Amino acid sequence: MKLQALNILLNDNFIPNKKFYFISGNEHTLMEKIGDLITRWYKDNEKATIKNLNSINDFVDEAELFENKSIYVIKNCKGLDEKSLEKIRHTSGSFVFIQENSQKLKKLKNYFINDKDSYLVDCYELDRSSKIKILNRFINISKIKINQDIYWILIDKLDNKYIFFENCLNKILELNPKDITIENIKKILTIDDSGKEKIFFNLLKKNKDIVELYKDKIITISDVNDLYYYSRFHCQLIIDSENENQYNKKIPIYLFREKNYLMDIYRKYNSRKKKLLLKLLLSTEHILRKQSSLSLAVGMRFILNIKKITIS
Repeated sequence: MKLQALNILLNDNFIPNKKFYFISGNEHTLMEKIGDLITRWYKDNEKATIKNLNSINDFVDEAELFENKSIYVIKNCKGLDEKSLEKIRHTSGSFVFIQENSQKLKKLKNYFINDKDSYLVDCYELDRSSKIKILNRFINISKIKINQDIYWILIDKLDNKYIFFENCLNKILELNPKDITIENIKKILTIDDSGKEKIFFNLLKKNKDIVELYKDKIITISDVNDLYYYSRFHCQLIIDSENENQYNKKIPIYLFREKNYLMDIYRKYNSRKKKLLLKLLLSTEHILRKQSSLSLAVGMRFILNIKKITIS
């Protein structure tokens, strides 16, 4: 039968009770984790001996030689088929097969799905839902307190590969509770949130590129506020300037590299667009003050609306 990886990973009451465990997928670190959890259970609860085999052809039934149960771990499924599985079904011990996905495994995987004495566990990169479940369990077990900003940073920025996800959570656990701050979390995750102003200087790119840059640079409510006020500064220069020459003189000297870009942006504006831009600034600031919980979504919509007004 088929079993979800999270049903093993997040279930302290999971009891392995099958002859065969076939662990497959494309996320090697999660596959290794599931295999480790299963073998560790047998070792801790049944005093089983863990034996690693190169292939099923290396298996030798040692029931008459040892009293303790053995669990065999095989990471090369060469030679594994229905015939070989039926041959070892009534031997002592259990078998854990770990093999990355391939088209050749389709028939074999169907065998494990339909076999009552087998578990098929597919392991893929963590999605958002899986991350939430794992993080919630981590918080409940460790009893640590994480504020909302940090919680969603972890969900959005932690690696989709399980081992890196777990390692980062363990690093957080090592912190003193008072040191679980956004700044320290960013250091652990090696998040570089500098250069938020780059988002404004990429207004003319495709929406997809702007969204990706926004997600990379804007993590917290504070980041949204920084972006808003930085963008408002540049928007206000456009609104207050009556002509190109006046606008050109108002551009800060330190932005000499971006000057041509800023001039191109200004040339796209007329009095109608300036009014729309002013209206957008006022409405966005009002929302940010009244509904801070929506800041990340509001910030993204704000930037995309600036682009929309600019190129309309």
